[in-house]
Amino acid sequence: MRKKTIQYSESFKQNVVRAIETGEFDNCFQAQQRYGLGCGTVQRWVRKYGKNHLLGKVIRVESPEEKDELKRLQQRVAQLESTLADATIDLAIERAYTEMLAEKAGVEDVESFKKKVAETRRRK
Repeated sequence: MRKKTIQYSESFKQNVVRAIETGEFDNCFQAQQRYGLGCGTVQRWVRKYGKNHLLGKVIRVESPEEKDELKRLQQRVAQLESTLADATIDLAIERAYTEMLAEKAGVEDVESFKKKVAETRRRK
């Protein structure tokens, strides 16, 4: 035996949702009991026809210029991140090279070695 399907009019659905949104019912369960509806029926109607489901959501409307600007800025951020990564690698290599040279020169203090090299360069 097949389950009987009841078709409700759009206006009836909207009236039930409006009653929930205006506070006539405290929750969907009360509306379900009052009208003898199935478990998820009222929740589906609220999602489809209701306005309260939009509360707490941020809706952003962008013009084409804003989208282009956002895309351009995202590309710029990616470029700057890449440049920063390259500079960080260069700095790490330079530090390692300086430490290696200081070790070969027999200097334990790398900072004093840097000062010594800087003085030598100034004299030239």
